[in-house]
Amino acid sequence: MKNILVTIDFNGKEKVLLEKAYELALAFKSKLWIMHIAAPDPDFVGYGVGPDEVRNDRADELRAEHRKLQEYSKNMTDRGVDADGLLVDGATIETILKSAEKLNAELIITGHEEHGFFYRAIMGSTAEQLLEESKIPLMIVPLKDV
Repeated sequence: MKNILVTIDFNGKEKVLLEKAYELALAFKSKLWIMHIAAPDPDFVGYGVGPDEVRNDRADELRAEHRKLQEYSKNMTDRGVDADGLLVDGATIETILKSAEKLNAELIITGHEEHGFFYRAIMGSTAEQLLEESKIPLMIVPLKDV
């Protein structure tokens, strides 16, 4: 297995996913791709062009997310796993699958948190949608009680 893609959110539970990904990448001598899909640009989702402060806040968020990804990938590299961070935007499932294909990923690692009925009815579950659509093997890590 040469390439592993792990998808993370910055929700405080990403370290569980990163540790599982690290263990597998180390064992298989794989390249590890750490991907975060950024929230959509407020202009894109219909908020209209806002004041500079809104755009500046969003730019600060993106810079912070990029720095965090770089920290995570450097930590992996320092521990013996070749790793790179990817900050991308787009529709979550489509972006994960297209990125995995481009990177020749042989495994996608993602987390799963249990949400209530209404959340799932409106938002769906990334893990469940990936299970339905991915041709690449998946490892789904439960994040309950983490």
